[in-house]
Amino acid sequence: MSYQSQLRPGSFAGQTLLVTGGGSGIGRCIAHELASLDAHVVLIGRSPEKLEKTAEEIQADGGDCSLYSLDIRDEERVRETVATILQDRERIHGLVNNAGGQFPAPLEQIKSKGFEAVVRSNLLGGFLMAREVFVQSMKNNGGSIVNITADNAGGMPMMGHSGAARAGMENLTQSAAIEWAAHGVRVNAVAPGYILSSGFDTYDPDFLRELLPGFRDSIPLYRLGEEAEISGAVCFLLSDAASYITGQTLRIDGGSSLNHHSPLWRPVPSRGSRRFTGFHRSNKPQVVRELEAEGKL
Repeated sequence: MSYQSQLRPGSFAGQTLLVTGGGSGIGRCIAHELASLDAHVVLIGRSPEKLEKTAEEIQADGGDCSLYSLDIRDEERVRETVATILQDRERIHGLVNNAGGQFPAPLEQIKSKGFEAVVRSNLLGGFLMAREVFVQSMKNNGGSIVNITADNAGGMPMMGHSGAARAGMENLTQSAAIEWAAHGVRVNAVAPGYILSSGFDTYDPDFLRELLPGFRDSIPLYRLGEEAEISGAVCFLLSDAASYITGQTLRIDGGSSLNHHSPLWRPVPSRGSRRFTGFHRSNKPQVVRELEAEGKL
């Protein structure tokens, strides 16, 4: 079985696309879909073991990829890595700024070091990657950038550091879209809601068991999303079909950002919400599989 993309086969043939955080979660899924559409995918992340495992999967499926292990918050390493990629590939056609991370905590308990670390991961790193890709390649050749943010509409209680960084990335997306449009560069963002991703593995299972059903109950479509539902939008925004779209943030959250918190309305189980599960190698956390089996997700 191979990736069941909704884009036509060969959509990215001959193109080089970078995916940060490509070794796990949503980034891994995006990398697989792009490779299935004949792109050469460059996997970027801090864990060489994760990158190597994803690369092995892509190659086993007949895809083409390479990998570079680095911390995208390191300005010099980002500059050097982009230069090395261009020596090998000559041009970078697209960048997916997916890498990031956070930890749950109320604002009153977040230390400056923790706040800064999250902002550097979710905002500074993405800026450095986008700037170097633009300066070294896209300024003269055009291209497309997609920044992964988050559903931060109305604030992100218990994730205030991440919400602030993601809001900054959304505004940076708009600024870059304006400044770089004359060079044929499009810059957009995708804001995922609650997604059934391996990213949940970084949280305590008991914490998730308590919270995930509540997340579902706050979503008008009454379910959490799939990694493939994010990847499909990212691939569309990178594709020629989105050639007149720039500076936009696409929210993929089942309607959760609409904030249906009125006492007159509560989400109810949806009878017509279909899932798109095109990622043939999707790995859900054990606690998610358990909750689904129990009918709680």
